[in-house]
Amino acid sequence: MIKTADQDWLTIKVLTSSGKADEVSTLLEELGAMAVTYEDAADSPILEPLPGERRLWPQTVVTGLWEQGRDGTSLLLALRTRLGDNIPISEVKVQDQNWVRAWMDQFKPIACGNRLWICPSWLEVKEPQAVVVMLDPGLAFGSGSHPTTWLCLNALDSMDLTGLRVLDFGCGSGILGIAALKLGAQSCTGVDIDPQALQASRSNAERNHIERSRLKLRSDSTSLNEVFALTVANILLGPLTDLEGEIARLTDRGGTLLLSGLLKEQSHTVRQAYEKDFEFVEQKESEDWVLLRALRR
Repeated sequence: MIKTADQDWLTIKVLTSSGKADEVSTLLEELGAMAVTYEDAADSPILEPLPGERRLWPQTVVTGLWEQGRDGTSLLLALRTRLGDNIPISEVKVQDQNWVRAWMDQFKPIACGNRLWICPSWLEVKEPQAVVVMLDPGLAFGSGSHPTTWLCLNALDSMDLTGLRVLDFGCGSGILGIAALKLGAQSCTGVDIDPQALQASRSNAERNHIERSRLKLRSDSTSLNEVFALTVANILLGPLTDLEGEIARLTDRGGTLLLSGLLKEQSHTVRQAYEKDFEFVEQKESEDWVLLRALRR
């Protein structure tokens, strides 16, 4: 079939539970969907998954995309036959467009304080004094748009990092370590148990012209015998509390600790876990998320 600009693509959206989402996705693919996506149906927060773990929202919208000319009525009938009449299903016509351009247009440079910007590689920041981290959206956690990542970046922007050695515990995409280096840190050690995160961190460092000697990456911290003036940990509540002893061991006396990846109601639990080794001096919030700043006793 020859596709013309005035024809429409067809999308069908199915509202389902997280446990049924993959079953619905498979069915859409069996019916010829060219692409299937997942969306949050109820604005439910999702925390960073552990390596190998996959999380979906309690109420998930699964959307299938078909090329122009497909009969939506027959697709809806097939879906209702398989899924039943009680599951919400809707059909939407989508105008033909440049999908790559539409995807790229979703992303804009993000200001993270007075100096620091996170910018996709196909755009530019025109502020003359800007410190720019070039970062394209990818699979590893941390693009600057999530409130916890933004809180960490904003905190880094507010600090004098000149000459400091930084530890990024749970480095993800490498965004925090790269930002610290661009803001003047001497070196950064990034730790992450996910090999994909380490690969993303190295690729992003190269994109930002960071020398390998300044960003050291490793899959565990147990063999580290140095201490750091600044430790950043933007990870989950469970690992944060479990790792308190290791994070305390690696943070220099009088050094700064930034903890994030936390919902507001989780901050008290983390404070209790860390207060024997750290003095908390600040809590910042964005939406439902918090960043805690502390000093090593």
